[in-house]
Amino acid sequence: MNNYDTLSEAINDLQQRGYTYDFNLKPECLQCASLNIEIQPEDFDVDETHRFEGMSSTDDNSVLYAISSKDGIKGLLVDAYGVYAENISEAMRKKLR
Repeated sequence: MNNYDTLSEAINDLQQRGYTYDFNLKPECLQCASLNIEIQPEDFDVDETHRFEGMSSTDDNSVLYAISSKDGIKGLLVDAYGVYAENISEAMRKKLR
């Protein structure tokens, strides 16, 4: 797994490696708006996780997940540290740990 200095560097590299879709976090699943699908926790794997800490503010902290579905869909989910913790199901929380 690569180490990246910035979130944008990580996104660019992962997109070149085939993680081309954008995922949105829903309480019970991941949503891919461009494909108009929802992917349940049991139907995807987190291939890589990268954490980034903002230099000027803790509000700039984020996590980048490289995700692949059982159907071969590969994409990225960007989330702020801890934001998802209160808004998602236990199954989603365990998957994203």
